[in-house]
Formats: sequence, structure tokens, C-alpha cells
Amino acid sequence: MSKLQQLNQIKILENIAPKTKEKLMQVGCFQRVSKGTFLIRPREPITAVFFQLTGKSVIYNLTHSGKRKILFILGAGELINEHLFNSHHSSMYCETIDGSTVFAVPVAEFTKLMAEDFELSKSMIEAQEKKMWRLSHQLKNTTSCIPVERKLAAKLWKLSRDFGIPREEGIEINISMTITFLADMLGVPRETTSRACSALAENGLIRIQKKRITITNPVKILTYLKTGKIE
Repeated sequence: MSKLQQLNQIKILENIAPKTKEKLMQVGCFQRVSKGTFLIRPREPITAVFFQLTGKSVIYNLTHSGKRKILFILGAGELINEHLFNSHHSSMYCETIDGSTVFAVPVAEFTKLMAEDFELSKSMIEAQEKKMWRLSHQLKNTTSCIPVERKLAAKLWKLSRDFGIPREEGIEINISMTITFLADMLGVPRETTSRACSALAENGLIRIQKKRITITNPVKILTYLKTGKIE
């Protein structure tokens, strides 16, 4: 796959001017990084704008007790940064969860291109607005009155839409997830998450095998999300 074809996979860059894409390819670089690589850390200078091309990364923060709280799982074509300018250092971590390819553009060069191409600026703003919407949606689902089982089902349903692979037995989420990983997504203890997984599995909503989760009955789990009832 050519560099231009890889660049065209990035959603934010779909409508920018062809000359802007040419300049991006001149100043940016394609980087292959291994699992567990930190692309962004809190309080470190932001040197580049990163886009996920292949693989997946997680955006997370640490609670006051030092526990990880996963906010986003990013797949191909997504913007990684939540900050672009060094006047505000990142408050989040970005870590790859499998082998990945990222496209990195120096911040100074990228901001010059934003000034030259309004469509690029507009796309960046829209991407940040989408993240804000996703965060507000997460906050709505963190209220204590929602059972953990439904919170987990909602997370898994969303992941099946974003990273799902159709299988004979249902929709497999193409991410290796441990109970600890799921607990970090939900922001609850590991033991609570384990019980929630068992409850969903016993009711025929999911199947867990070798760190892979399959939504065995998409219709049934969607009904459970809407009504809280398993039919």
C-alpha cells in the first residue's frame, strides 16, 4: 500500500486539499511501533500529531489511587492527540495495545497546514467535538444507579460495532481483553467485573475464550441494554 493510500485511510484527512496531503507526506513519517509503546504521556512536551493507521491504542488516565481508567480505544484512521499545542501538555496517556503503524507530523508543521487549509482545521475541530460527545456519553453511563452488568454490556456492544468480526457463533470483538482491562474500562474493581462477565455469559449474551469476547446474541444484548431485561 502506498503512502498516499495509507493517508487516505485517515478519516480526518478525507476532505483536505490534495496539496495539503502532499505536504503532510513530505513533513510526516510513518512509524511502526510495538505493543506497549507510549506515544503520549502526561506533562511531556507534545512534539507531534499522531494518527492511528493500523493496530489499536488506548487513551487513559490514572485515578488518585493510581489505577488506570481507560477512556478510548482507538482504531485505524483515528486522531490520537487530545492536545495539539505545547501551551497545554497532555493530561492523558496513549499506549499501543498491539503492534501498530502510526503517522506522525511535527506539531509546528501541522499547525502551519491548519492555517493554510480550512478543511483541515474544520476536521480537527470536528474530531475533538466527537471525543467530547463520547466523553459526555460515558459520564451518563457511569451513574451508580446503572448495574455494572449493563455498563459492561454497553461497552461490549460499542466495541463490537467498532471492532467486531462476524463469526458463526456471533460477533467477536477483535481485541484481546483481560478482566483487568475490562475493569479499567469500567472503573470498578476486578472482582466486580469478573462477576459481571460471568452473569452476562450465564445469560447467553457473551462468550469469553482466551481473552476474546464474542457477542453471541446481538439482538438479546441490545434488548438488555434498552430495558435491563433478559428475554
